[in-house]
Amino acid sequence: MSANPTVFVVDDDPHVLRALSRLLGAKGYDVRGFNSPNAFLDQHDASVPGCAVLDVAMPELDGLQLQSALSHGLVARPVIFLTGKGDIPTSVKAMKAGAVDFLRKPVDAKELLPAIDVAIERDERARRLSDELTSIWSRVANLTPREHEVLTYVIAGRLNKQIAHNLGTVEKTIKVHRGRMMEKLGVRTVADLVRLADKAGITPREGLRG
Repeated sequence: MSANPTVFVVDDDPHVLRALSRLLGAKGYDVRGFNSPNAFLDQHDASVPGCAVLDVAMPELDGLQLQSALSHGLVARPVIFLTGKGDIPTSVKAMKAGAVDFLRKPVDAKELLPAIDVAIERDERARRLSDELTSIWSRVANLTPREHEVLTYVIAGRLNKQIAHNLGTVEKTIKVHRGRMMEKLGVRTVADLVRLADKAGITPREGLRG
């Protein structure tokens, strides 16, 4: 990455917030500390890579509500929870909602730092996938309606002459549409086209004639 990932720490206990900020700052992370969930949400920039370390029990919003608020958008912010008490139902709910880890206070650096590494790696993967999908959708949007239609036939395994028959045109015309469609999408083989269409959520054409 071009810059250090940011760890957002949200805890209403000023002593915990200060201690965690110092620990993570000493390890080379960019740290942004907040003493309330609302203050964090008011300033949160989802485009900034990194993860969040959240206290479970806080006024205004609890950790799970804050986790839910961070789950919207193309890239959900990876979350690590800290709790002062062992609450198994809450930890299960948090993990099912995608939390990276659920750690007891006072948290041990030997537990927290590996969890942050996992969270940051997860964030990097999610952002790469989001960038890839944005690129794919942008290319698909450049297709004409007929090129998009030809695309759905090609990924269904139909030959040019079969597509021409179904669209009521000649094979030469389909070859032109197919070539332009492949060029716009930046693929050279049908296998690559199928993978791209699958990522974009484009389904093969069903119920063909002939």
